[in-house]
Amino acid sequence: MNASSFQDSSLYELAASIEQVSQPLQVSPTTFKSMLSAIMDVLSEAQEPATLWMKLPRGYAWSSEVERYQRSAHPDSAIYILKNPQSAYHTPEESDRPPSRPVSGDSNIFDWDSDADSDIHFIEPLPSPFTICSATSLPLAAHSQLRREYFLMVRSPRFSVLLLAHRPRSVRPSTSPDPAPPSIRPQTTAILSDEGNPSRRKHPLLCICSFIPQTIQQVFSGVHQAIQAGQLSEPSPEGQALLEQWDNLTQGEAIAPSPALLGQFYSRQMFYQEELWHRSAADRKLSEQVATLQLECEGLTNRLRIKDEFLKNVGQEMRTPLTTMKTALTLLESPNLRPPQRQRYMELLTKECDRQSALITSVLDLMQLEDHADHALMQPIRLSDVVPGVVSTYQPLARERGMMLAYTISSDLPAVSCLHKWLSQIVINLLDNAIKFTPPGGEVWVSAKQQGDYIQLEFKDTGVGIAPAELSRVFRPFYRLRGHQEDQSSGPGLGLSMVQQLALNCGGSVSVRSRPGEGSIFHVLLPIYNT
Repeated sequence: MNASSFQDSSLYELAASIEQVSQPLQVSPTTFKSMLSAIMDVLSEAQEPATLWMKLPRGYAWSSEVERYQRSAHPDSAIYILKNPQSAYHTPEESDRPPSRPVSGDSNIFDWDSDADSDIHFIEPLPSPFTICSATSLPLAAHSQLRREYFLMVRSPRFSVLLLAHRPRSVRPSTSPDPAPPSIRPQTTAILSDEGNPSRRKHPLLCICSFIPQTIQQVFSGVHQAIQAGQLSEPSPEGQALLEQWDNLTQGEAIAPSPALLGQFYSRQMFYQEELWHRSAADRKLSEQVATLQLECEGLTNRLRIKDEFLKNVGQEMRTPLTTMKTALTLLESPNLRPPQRQRYMELLTKECDRQSALITSVLDLMQLEDHADHALMQPIRLSDVVPGVVSTYQPLARERGMMLAYTISSDLPAVSCLHKWLSQIVINLLDNAIKFTPPGGEVWVSAKQQGDYIQLEFKDTGVGIAPAELSRVFRPFYRLRGHQEDQSSGPGLGLSMVQQLALNCGGSVSVRSRPGEGSIFHVLLPIYNT
């Protein structure tokens, strides 16, 4: 007699034919494991001597459940574990998938990508007074129908129970031409999330949990047939001994559990489900916290990078006037220096000192803005109370340069949410910028209008304009616009950066439109103050 003489059957099909399952029950691996743990807990708490027949997925989470039961079970209990042969790892159907790798913790529950069973390491017997129930491993045939099925079947003097799961082929694409039988094909391909976590329902199982003696007896016959087929293809002494004493081992019918034991089982199952729910909720909260921390980390990293670039630019900017002053001082020590040359070098020193002072002041002001931005309390400020006064201070400079400076600010505009000194600084910096880069005979206008929940403050000039390639860089610290005269670009290059920072601190923004030779238009949006 050869191995082909025995063809084992799908245990799920056997049980479904008795139970008359019309709608397959889809459960997650987590739920299946919690039900298995509940059954073992009831057996251990009742100290019920039992014989367990099982086939479990691979992974530490499953083998640890068996080990836990071994340590707490009645000493007269026994465990028989059916396992796929080693050849199952290399069948053509599975050859294109890498074997499952061990994962720590409960994540092994979801390791269903291989048809091989768990690598369960049986516990060695401990010295008295510890007693551990025995466990026997039994091979299955190479092409067993049980390869895609997992089960726990319990037979004891007081009750019997069957927990059976089938992994349908529709869980993932398969290269095998042999589709799953219609009776065990899921009626829907939609996989609902388990406790709100889609990854925990990635591999659904078709499950049957039965206490019906006829169903258990039928499945038990299928287990017997599977063991016989396995022994013909891969004989073992344990399997042969088991088959020889099969009739003595399986005397008596399966017994339905009492209401008390059923209550214990369902109570334990509810306990595990509640535990899973809390764990899932904790995982979701932790995931949200991790996502938030990642965003915060990215923000802090970006801020550190910007500060590093800022400090590097500060150092470079401060080095330039110092170098010029050092050169001028060296030339002043020359004994042959004429009075006009001495005067020119003295003026250069004064100019570079002023430049250094302006740079330091601007840097300190910009850093102070960043430090106090989160603690500033916004105030209702009317543009008509600030803009005219600032414009009047620049009128003499505009007349001196031969340009027109005008403003149009309606007193009916709502107050903006800002600070008086911040709004003044915005107007000063933008006016100074417009006048500096507008040639004689040019014009500068300041106007304002309401746009929804914001007030738009506009600064328009007929100056040299900005090249398109430079528009994206004008608000960067130390970036200097190239004007029509070299001495006009000698400022620290922080004016527009300060305008942008001040607008952001107020909850607004700043933008620019410009064309070379046609002038520029700066728009500052400031939110309307809400009481």
